[in-house]
Amino acid sequence: MKRREEMIYDSHYNRLALLGKEVRGVSIFDTTLRDGEQAPGIALSMDDKIRIASALSDLGVDVIEAGFAASGDSEKETIRKIKELNLPSKVCSLARSVKGDIDSVIDCDVDYVHTFLATSDIHLKYKLKMSREEVKAKAVDAIEYARSHGLTVQFSCEDATRTELDFLKEMHIAAQDAGASVINVPDTVGVIYPSAMTYLIEELAKVTKVPISVHCHNDMGLAVANSLAAVAAGAEMVHVCVNGLGERTGNAALEEIALGLYANFGVETVNMERIGAVSKMVSRITGYPIPYNKPIVGRNAFAHESGIHVHGVLNNAATYEAFRPELVGMDRHIILGKHSGAHSVRDRLNVLKVEFPDERMNELLAKIKEVSVGGKEIDDAELIAITDHILWSRGEEDPIKLKEFAVFTGKGVTATATVTVEVDGKKRTSSSIGIGPVDASINAIRCAVNEKITLEEYKLSAITGGSDSLCEATVVIKGAYDDRRLSVGKAVGLDIVATSVDATMEAINRDYIRGERS
Repeated sequence: MKRREEMIYDSHYNRLALLGKEVRGVSIFDTTLRDGEQAPGIALSMDDKIRIASALSDLGVDVIEAGFAASGDSEKETIRKIKELNLPSKVCSLARSVKGDIDSVIDCDVDYVHTFLATSDIHLKYKLKMSREEVKAKAVDAIEYARSHGLTVQFSCEDATRTELDFLKEMHIAAQDAGASVINVPDTVGVIYPSAMTYLIEELAKVTKVPISVHCHNDMGLAVANSLAAVAAGAEMVHVCVNGLGERTGNAALEEIALGLYANFGVETVNMERIGAVSKMVSRITGYPIPYNKPIVGRNAFAHESGIHVHGVLNNAATYEAFRPELVGMDRHIILGKHSGAHSVRDRLNVLKVEFPDERMNELLAKIKEVSVGGKEIDDAELIAITDHILWSRGEEDPIKLKEFAVFTGKGVTATATVTVEVDGKKRTSSSIGIGPVDASINAIRCAVNEKITLEEYKLSAITGGSDSLCEATVVIKGAYDDRRLSVGKAVGLDIVATSVDATMEAINRDYIRGERS
């Protein structure tokens, strides 16, 4: 991999703001298989979890929370199977602060448990119906029990960000004294603000002698920002889920945390180049699509369409990118569509080794904008078809102009078309019926231009085969100007009927121009 300075194009203000904050190392605790699976609609099989766990370990996460052992025998068996893989990553199970849950973890043969107990007044009053002293005693008993069975313990004060600070500090002191190796600060319903998270972690660090971790939910879109703020304040572990999966609106996204730590603190927590592949794999297995505009791994993360942006990126990627796509195993895409300019089109043509004259570039851009209305993107096959069509066409003014065109069709309805053409400055309007909208349209054109026109050949093909593919129509006619000659017309477009009409008009105009010149 290239040096960080060659891959990241961040703001120098970040470095000024973080000056003096030393971050030596941060651990990644991945909970895709536990909290991620709790996202509505996700149900992972044993094989699914094993595949994801292997990918996470290859990615380089430090801890894999493989599930909640006490939730059932199948979950215990899955956690046991993942442990038997002997992955480099530590394998952990969640457990409530009760001996039965911890016994289930022990049955899985793992040596790491994540215990939790709510500490906010709202949870104590309405969920647990316990006093603060009772909660503290229960948490300590569970930690001590787990430690007595040789387990490494990470303890979470559930709803920590809504827990009164003095009591939260008491819980941290009690947990570390009981033997917890890590104490987690969950923002359980995603309500804290980054500067408040900074304050909270700095305060807790005054009494916490073991590493502090954070588990941030994304209810207000701040999970990643809060996690990074916690690291800057002294947290040494971050809980994440691939693609930001998790309950409700999800957890801090692994890919965003990994890049944020690398870009801002120079800490490389995982194998960055594998991020894109792991993200796609988890999306396929869970059935949760990656949003197009998802940071780091979304389809649009490195997609450029605007002519100004493309011109800049082609000259220097730093103009409109925060980091190089290969850093996270992604690719840059120059999109051809409504906002494309000459530079992006020319660059794509060069890649495809298509020679195209500069003097006709405006025609090509106009056609691209025409067919991309509604958000369609032009792929390589379609771009080649459009350029072929423009190079084949005459590039001069039509003697017969199509001014208006309408067709009415439907099931059980005779297709009817109406066209208005302009010949020698005079408009002619005609209507006709046909066997389908294309036939009706060509019949109406014949009536308006010349009754002697005959359709000798008609061919229609989809260029790529997709439902929004461009189509190419080829029409061979006789009798537009001279009934002895055949004339060919071609057109490329999105709509079958409109493209067929354009091809017909192209054939008619070719015959007229040829006849007038002879």
